[in-house]
Amino acid sequence: MINHDFFNALEELCEERGLEKAQILEAVEKGIVNAYKKEKGIPNAGVKFNEEKGEIYIYQYYTVITPEEKAQDTEEDPSRVTLQEAKAIRRTAKLGDYFEVKVSVNPKDFGRIAINSTKQILNQEIRRLEREKSYEYFSQREDEMITGTITSISDTQITLDLGFDTTSTISKVEIPRDECRIGEKIKVYLSKVEMTPKGPRVYVSRSDSNLIRRLFEEYIPEIKDGTVEIVGISRDSGDRSKVCVKSTSEDVDALGSCLGQKGKRIKDVIDILNGEKIDIYEWSNDPRELVTNALKPAEVIGVQFNEAEKQATAVVPDDQFSLAIGKKGQNVRLAVHSSGWKIDIKSVTQALAENIDF
Repeated sequence: MINHDFFNALEELCEERGLEKAQILEAVEKGIVNAYKKEKGIPNAGVKFNEEKGEIYIYQYYTVITPEEKAQDTEEDPSRVTLQEAKAIRRTAKLGDYFEVKVSVNPKDFGRIAINSTKQILNQEIRRLEREKSYEYFSQREDEMITGTITSISDTQITLDLGFDTTSTISKVEIPRDECRIGEKIKVYLSKVEMTPKGPRVYVSRSDSNLIRRLFEEYIPEIKDGTVEIVGISRDSGDRSKVCVKSTSEDVDALGSCLGQKGKRIKDVIDILNGEKIDIYEWSNDPRELVTNALKPAEVIGVQFNEAEKQATAVVPDDQFSLAIGKKGQNVRLAVHSSGWKIDIKSVTQALAENIDF
């Protein structure tokens, strides 16, 4: 049967959905064969496509076997025929041959079979292929930052359209500073992808510390190319983060690279995080300097440390004690997690009373 329109429509479908033509043809073939077998009661049927000629046709296939082999079949199989039966179909048939015979089908019948019975299988196959393609796309982006579009907002969560007919949700607790609006695009960290019967389930986050890492990589070229490394990150999402960095080149200033001219680079990151404060400090081999840097903006006047246990006592002026600790212990907690050192804070008065040599 000649059907150029079918192949033209197939081209459009594949282009629109971003699918491989061979995969769709396989689904169409399956649908037509199943329909033909069901309606005509002929199980040994197949379908062939000739795109060049715009031709689709149904065929029946046969294998020529001996009568003894035929007698051993436990179930009747019309595709297995004896030589005598085969010659009635094709005069040139020989023992052991496999051959196909094109079936003459009324074009109207063929069209009805192809359209009505193939539609469901084709739709199922398209959905399956799209789910697989979507899973492949997102699984390749695990541990990366992606952009989602807000599609709905409830009292507890925000739904994001991630593309490829895939959505995900984040808790409103994760973005306390955000004034979210439907249609707004936000950057999120993709932590995990799972394949389910309904398609890929994509887990994203706005509170994960790795979102800070990926934002730094995007906006700070020296981080991306490895000239400046992030040693540690600690974060209270939506409020404040501390990032410890170091330069791998004597010619590159780690802090200056992260801040950018007039603070432009770090401002871009902060804007994406809707004003979340970010303290950047420089890593050092010297524990005194490292702990001092980690506790900024508080002033540290002395550090006593045990390098084997990575434990330090930092002494600060009495009027800096609250600043060093931070609200609800935030400053010291973030300093501990980002530096990798256990830090105890003492005021000068406390240190003198406890005979701490600083």
